[in-house]
Amino acid sequence: MIDMNVVELSRLQFALTAMYHFLFVPLTLGLSLLMAIMESVYVMTGRDVWRRMTLFWGVLFGINFAMGVATGIVMEFQFGMNWAYYSHYVGDIFGAPLAIEGLMAFFLEATFIGLFFFGWKRLSKVQHLMVTWLVALGANFSALWILVANGWMQNPVGAIFNPDTMRMEVVDFVAVIFNPVAQAKFVHTVSAGYVTGAIFVMSISALYLLRGKHKDIARRSIAVAASFGLASALSVVVLGDESGYAATEHQKMKLAAIEGMWHTEQAPAPFTVFGLPDQAEQRNRFEVKIPWLMGVIATRSLHTEIPGILDLVERAEHRIRGGQLAYAALELLREDRDNVEARDVFERHWQDLGHGLLLKRYRDDITEATEEEISMAALDTVPRVAPLFWTFRVMAGIGFYLIAFFIVAFWLVTTGRLEQKRWFLWAALWSLPLPWIASECGWFVAEYGRQPWVVEGVLPTFYAASGLALRDILISLAGFVAIYTGLAIVEVKLMINAIRKGPDKLAPPEHDETPAAIDDVAPDIDALDSAPAPRG
Repeated sequence: MIDMNVVELSRLQFALTAMYHFLFVPLTLGLSLLMAIMESVYVMTGRDVWRRMTLFWGVLFGINFAMGVATGIVMEFQFGMNWAYYSHYVGDIFGAPLAIEGLMAFFLEATFIGLFFFGWKRLSKVQHLMVTWLVALGANFSALWILVANGWMQNPVGAIFNPDTMRMEVVDFVAVIFNPVAQAKFVHTVSAGYVTGAIFVMSISALYLLRGKHKDIARRSIAVAASFGLASALSVVVLGDESGYAATEHQKMKLAAIEGMWHTEQAPAPFTVFGLPDQAEQRNRFEVKIPWLMGVIATRSLHTEIPGILDLVERAEHRIRGGQLAYAALELLREDRDNVEARDVFERHWQDLGHGLLLKRYRDDITEATEEEISMAALDTVPRVAPLFWTFRVMAGIGFYLIAFFIVAFWLVTTGRLEQKRWFLWAALWSLPLPWIASECGWFVAEYGRQPWVVEGVLPTFYAASGLALRDILISLAGFVAIYTGLAIVEVKLMINAIRKGPDKLAPPEHDETPAAIDDVAPDIDALDSAPAPRG
């Protein structure tokens, strides 16, 4: 029997390290592109204030990037430590995007970061601008390949199970790359990262304006971040809808759990704004619904049904029985690879093998499973509904707040009233943690909503864990918590010190600055210099 304590602690350890690592990823994505935009303005105008802006935000980017690298490498080691069978079972598919990410994207980003910091006096303006854009490109490429790997875990396309090697193998790598779930996750995650970068820049700039420091850089930074953040926040909603549509097609149980939809409702299904999911009673208490909304968003039609949780459990029972047939045929093939009849049965039912493996939690020989065990295994396909239900709504609520926030920010910037509205500057400062909370909620929904699968419909999570002793996991978990707590303290101190020093000390002006060749490239931004001083 499988020790579920080992499995749960392995999950907890990976969840903690993954969510800690994801604190740095969104800011890396957002700041890298904002730096490239700022330096582009510097090259076009020749005004040194834009160079100082680029280098100041670049220093904060560099601190964040270093922490992201340190935590990301540890995550990859865990695939071998805590999830050895997963690495064996799907390594042929999962390993390729990770390798490409390291060779093509991470090395690109890391190499050009060095040139970004040390190339200001050694490269021409245009050459250094190309370096900065390559840093941004490398950051986005890193996200692409990681999300291709993760998207395959959500929707395993382009691969089959080989009964001769007893593992999943790639048959169509193009399908893996252009997996609709992976592509939807990529654009949604990247746009959320852009929002994070924009909020970060606006919050620190608002702090400077409230204290009356570094106004020339703070005004321009807020102007760039407001327009960039508004476009990004709107795209998050649009691309999030695409991600939800992909879940409707490929992860029906996750969608039903997010909505707390226990029974299939008449199309178009309503959206539950509020409710208290009761998993034991298989219903929601105190529901507040908006008619038609869920059906229109999730299916983009008025006629397509969204299956409820209990109907999906019945489908899972059917697939578990097919998995029993595939498993029995596989056992015969292990004894005799030339058994034509067994191979024919396996070819017809191999796609249900993963569902059959859910029975391994209850007995070793799954072909002898009882009806009660099959029912329990089918119910295991339902994740815990309440955490998913509320986490999704927290994420969505923050997303709509940020859209409203950036609309107001953009209006205040374009009308030159930003510094007079100190209440908004305080709102910008206190909004700093919100995009991180939303990003962590999104990551939780994506990963927790996939349970009980480590690879959707292919490999149960409990079956993928390494056979470690409970003591070993407790020791490594305690070590990770201690080390990551120390790293968090270092990160915060470095960021605070850099912000306190400000852009003038981190990015001194060039002595050989030439007059601006184009003085009116961004007239609205420059006009902020002459805005009335704030009162109070």
